[in-house]
Parts: sequence; C-alpha cells; structure tokens
Amino acid sequence: MQVTISKQASGVVKAPPSKSMAHRAVLAAALSKGTSRVENLEWSADVLATLQAARDFGATVTIGDNWAEITGTGLPHTPAGAVDCKESGSTLRFLIPILAQTGKPVTLVGHGRLPQRPQEVYAQLFAQRGLPFVQTHQGVELCGPLTGGEYVLKGDVSSQFITGLLFALPLAKEDSIIRILPPFESRSYVELTLQTLRQFGVEASWQDEYTLAIGGNQEYHPCNVVVEGDWSNGAFPAVLGALTGTVAVAGLDTNTKQGDAVIFEILRRCGAKFSTNSQKIVEFSKKNLQGICIDLADCPDLGPILMVLALFCKGTTRIEHAGRLRIKESDRIAAMAAELKKFGAEVRELDKETLEIEGCALCQPTQPIDSHNDHRVVMACTVAALVANCTITIQNAQAVTKSWPAFFDVMETLGVEVNRTDE
Repeated sequence: MQVTISKQASGVVKAPPSKSMAHRAVLAAALSKGTSRVENLEWSADVLATLQAARDFGATVTIGDNWAEITGTGLPHTPAGAVDCKESGSTLRFLIPILAQTGKPVTLVGHGRLPQRPQEVYAQLFAQRGLPFVQTHQGVELCGPLTGGEYVLKGDVSSQFITGLLFALPLAKEDSIIRILPPFESRSYVELTLQTLRQFGVEASWQDEYTLAIGGNQEYHPCNVVVEGDWSNGAFPAVLGALTGTVAVAGLDTNTKQGDAVIFEILRRCGAKFSTNSQKIVEFSKKNLQGICIDLADCPDLGPILMVLALFCKGTTRIEHAGRLRIKESDRIAAMAAELKKFGAEVRELDKETLEIEGCALCQPTQPIDSHNDHRVVMACTVAALVANCTITIQNAQAVTKSWPAFFDVMETLGVEVNRTDE
C-alpha cells in the first residue's frame, strides 16, 4: 500500500493498547488452567501472531471486537507444526523457552528480518545444558526442556530473553536464578513481565539489583486483565502535539511501568509545555524546543520519533546507547537517516551507539519515503511531514499494521488528508 498524506493535524488521539502488555497477557492466559479475558486489544500483526501461537500450543482462543477469551493449557502442548511468529520479535523470543518446556522438538519460523535477528543468548543457554538449538534462515529449531538452576545473561542485549525465561522457568520442577550482567538496559520491560506474572499468580522476585529468583513447579492462574495504553506508539502523537500545539493525547496511564513513558520527561527537558485536563487528556502548547542529550538504553523504541523531534529542536540533539536500533525491523538509524535526508536533514552517526542531529528547517521531499518495512519509520516520517507541513508519499506504508493498524485512520480523524493506493 502506498499512502500520500497532506494537511496539518488537529484534535485528540487516544493511544492504542500496549503491544508489549498484550503479548504478555495473552501468553500468561494461554499458560493458565482455566479461562481468562484480555480486554482492550488492537489486532496488530504482532498480537495476532502471539494469539495464533497460543492456539498452536493448545490454548483455545475466542476473539471479539477488542477482546480475547483464552482457555489455557497449564503446560504448553507440542505444536503440530512450525509456529509462525510472522515478524514479531517478542513472539519469537518469548516462545522459545516456553515451547522448550514441551520437551519435544519444536520449530519456530518468521518473516522479514526476524529470522536474522540475533538469538545467540538462547543458543548459548541451550548449549550449556546440552540441548539442541539451531538458528536457520527461516527461524529456530530447538528441543528442551529447560530445567531450573542458574542462568546468566548479558543485560545490554535485549530484555526479551529475560522475559522468555521468566515465563518458562516457573514451569520447571526446580527453583531458578537469573543473574543479569550489567549494564542492565530495558529493565522496565522486565518489570512489565513481573507485573503480568503476579497478575496470573506466578511469583518471581528481585534478590538484588541484578538477580531474579523464580520458584519452580508453579502454576499460572486465570485472570481478567485490561491492557493499558501504549506509550511506545503514544509517543508519536505526543511529539506531534509538542511541536504543533494542535494535537492532544488520551489513554496513557502515568503510573505505568512502561519505559517509554519517559517520552514526557524528554519533551519537558526540551522545553515542551503540557498539562493534563480533568478528562486525563494531555494538552500541549506550542513552544520553541531545545536539543538535549537522550539516553535510549531503556527506551529504544522511541528512537525514530526522537530523531524527528531533534529536527525541530534548536541546536544539537545527541542520542546515546542507540545500537539496538540497528537490529529491529530495519536498521532504524540507517533507515531514518536515509528518509530524513529526503526532507533536507542530516543525521551524523558518530559510532554504532551514538548519533547527533542538528535542528533544521525541513523542505518538501522530491522522492517517495521508503518504509523499510518498519512501522515506526512510517509513523515517524508521517509526524515529520505534518509538523513541516509537507505532502509526502510513503511506499509500503502497510508496515504500520505491525503495531497500529488504525494509524492512518486516526490521522484522518485529525483532519489529515490520507490517500491510499495499491502499489
């Protein structure tokens, strides 16, 4: 799908449901003995992949407009065939330890860049226990089970590996310890996992800053949950509002454990002015913003929209600990640098982890924007165009279905002109 957008935006955007929380709630429900109801779901490609995977390992799933009823299995059953994780990194990495607990050979496949995304952490853990684990050009082939005991993981790779173990190890007979080697990045995502485990009656706790203790032989218990708003995607309208003063954001819980909630603090440090009204809608006033230094260690998904924010801030914005952007759906640093160049911007890559961006006036792109098959690239470039009052065409814009299928519909409610055509 090719999308052409024009005109400026004005109105209120309700943040979509949190994809991170939806993955966790669906899997915990699928591992419970009994029926759980998960409400406030958005049918993104990633969440649908996790729901289908739950069916594949034995759960019964019924879906409605924005809810799912899931009757779990207690323990995962061996899937009859390969489990298709689509392009969802969370689905794949969460499922690897969970499906290992079947004790049978399991194959997981993916599409796009997913089969190439690093899995060395799991490869090493399986090898240490003498278990088969092979990453192929299509996905992963493995056989468990993962027994209890001590697991040591680097803290600066991806918290998804820690979350996968946290889901699986309570099902082992033995107690377990997860030791995380500092520096520990994306700690907030581990906290989201612990929150979900507690909701479903599973205990895992911090012994100290880098050590998690997980009791063995536990059971998941059914629970009804409502998925909270997504700060990762809510950041796009938030930045749009901070830069224009015409867009407000609803549906975000300021008491969240989501690490991307730091977007409001980042905006505040840049000089943005905003307040929350009686309906819990965050309203922005248009202000001149200033470039700052931003650490992405705990909020890598904010990278693309922060690169756009930097273009409209006076002076230099420095973004540090950005290396994991290179192994997402695209190399997000290279992809954003290439697309923002079409607006007349320049992104300086100082090293693999650090970049600098100078504030500048953007110009009308003369070439279509390439999505790089990355939902966050599409949404970030849309915000850039709306703030700069440019008309742009985005190729392969259907990439937004990965996390926010209704994104362009929402833009239309703000008065943005969106023309869709088949490519």
